[in-house]
Amino acid sequence: MFFACVLLLQGCSLLPHRNAEDDSAGAHPVAGATASSTNDTADGKKRDAFTIEVHGPDSVREYLTLHLELQRYRQIPDLGATELSRLMVAAETNARELMGTLGYFAPTLTLDLKETPDSDKAPREIIVTVEPGELTRVAKAEINFSGPIENEPAANSRRDAVRNAWSLQPGQPFTQNAWDNAKAVGLRNLTSQRFATASIVTSRAEVDADKNTAQLSISYQSGPAYRFGVLKVNGSQRYDPDAARRIARVPTGENYDQQKLLDAQARLASSGYYDSVFLTLDTAADEPQAAPVIAQVREAPLQKVVLGVGFTTDSGPRFSVDHIHNQIPLLDWRAVSKLSVDRETQSLGTEWNSVPDDGSWRWVSSGLVKRETAGSYDVDSGRLRGGRSKADDHIDRGYYLQYDYAKNVGDGAPPSAAALSVNWGWTARYFDDAAAPTRGYGLAVELGTGYTLIGERLPFARTYARWLGIVPLWTVETTDGSQARRSRLQLRAEGGAVTAKDAAQIPSTLMFLTGGDTTVRGYSYRQIGTERADGSIVAGRYLGVASAEWQRPFVWNGKLTEWESAVFVDAGAVADNPNEFKTKVGVGVGARWRSPVGPVQADVAYGVDTKKVRLHLRLGFTF
Repeated sequence: MFFACVLLLQGCSLLPHRNAEDDSAGAHPVAGATASSTNDTADGKKRDAFTIEVHGPDSVREYLTLHLELQRYRQIPDLGATELSRLMVAAETNARELMGTLGYFAPTLTLDLKETPDSDKAPREIIVTVEPGELTRVAKAEINFSGPIENEPAANSRRDAVRNAWSLQPGQPFTQNAWDNAKAVGLRNLTSQRFATASIVTSRAEVDADKNTAQLSISYQSGPAYRFGVLKVNGSQRYDPDAARRIARVPTGENYDQQKLLDAQARLASSGYYDSVFLTLDTAADEPQAAPVIAQVREAPLQKVVLGVGFTTDSGPRFSVDHIHNQIPLLDWRAVSKLSVDRETQSLGTEWNSVPDDGSWRWVSSGLVKRETAGSYDVDSGRLRGGRSKADDHIDRGYYLQYDYAKNVGDGAPPSAAALSVNWGWTARYFDDAAAPTRGYGLAVELGTGYTLIGERLPFARTYARWLGIVPLWTVETTDGSQARRSRLQLRAEGGAVTAKDAAQIPSTLMFLTGGDTTVRGYSYRQIGTERADGSIVAGRYLGVASAEWQRPFVWNGKLTEWESAVFVDAGAVADNPNEFKTKVGVGVGARWRSPVGPVQADVAYGVDTKKVRLHLRLGFTF
């Protein structure tokens, strides 16, 4: 009978019924009712049920205005005075909770309801007046550890690192956000090395509202200490998994370090063999002292073509086409071929690289043909190179055999030249951020020796070095002290020398020119060189460049922005004899923008020698 009743009730829903609109159409109007709501303005627009205005210090006014739950009910039509009064009682409790998250646990709050029938915004206004009182500060912070980290002598440094990095030290203001951040940062510091599965066991903040103090305590469970095991590659189909191991260079057998894991992931991702790479430590393994590293990869296509466009003030608009082949037949090397065309340079080149061996050394070979503007002439050049290279975390090195040919085009141009040389290169980068550094230094050195091949065959030696240092200076703060960033002094030096007999015909591509966005600003690209008697400019045998730049964060309306101002002076000279140096100086000002795709640099420079002003634009940082 029960199921029969249910079926009958469901059948009743199929019977025809009257529409609610039909019922309302036939109903008689209630006496005294009007056609429009009391929340309508004269022009028919809807008004809010009420408005909220918060009176108090800037530090709390904006926060309360944004987060008060009372804001959710402003647009409810026909909200009665009785219901609004009830909401105001709850709003006071909500406001006190919000003040507590800011560190004010004994504020003075007043909520007033004001009738505003003539207002175009709302018929009522709620005024919240707040006096925050004294800010609560940390009186004590107790950080405890349990698990293997507790008694292991080798773990003292990890415990000290967590305690030293704890942001809520005694005397610091206590807020809910700061408390959450301190706990999270402490856990990240603990899990970043050795103890990958650490967790928070207990955390407690005891606030004394009368004394405006907070007693903090937290306990971390370390879990077992981990060491790197072997690399296991998931998703590999086309490329050799053992090659991925040699590229990633996971330090098997060493203590777990999150940064080393990220570095290995970055090496795989930048190798060109994979479109996506994600490395994780397998903490579910039975042996923490040899935990496998899992590489989840999505392989890149065997071949692809990349089109590119760009612009620089040195060379104008640029167009490029890259062809990439990740496994050349027979060799299994990776080849990257590129055609690039801009106002000053047109080039076609290819570079082939083998997969690195267990010592991280790889075979490299390349070829390049190019026409470029160099001083007063165009230069048609070619280069063949073969050798070995190695890239570590901070240092790149290589040695190679190189053939160069250069022909200067134009009336009165220097004669053609060719040379065969043996070269060694070494580059060190110690910046805090490879994409947008704020401190650190880089140093590059190149040494080469060889023989000229056109005219009299004579020996020569080539030396080149460049250095960049970024030194943090004083701190620039916002007006309220809530944000701070340091200004910087960027120093740059560059020098080179080609030593040979005067009769030696050395390719101009092995000699030096300077000037442009990244060298001496205020002068055209590669237009500072050796000046001949007829006024033409050619590449010289000696180079010297120096630069100093002060970069300062820009504050607007009391707040730090992503912009920085810069003041700089550059100086450079090129000659066939150091005694003939005629230094060219450029001075100027610039702006730096920390964009999502990298630092953008815009400079206006005045060339003291040419007495002209030039604009220089640049995207990204390279060394």
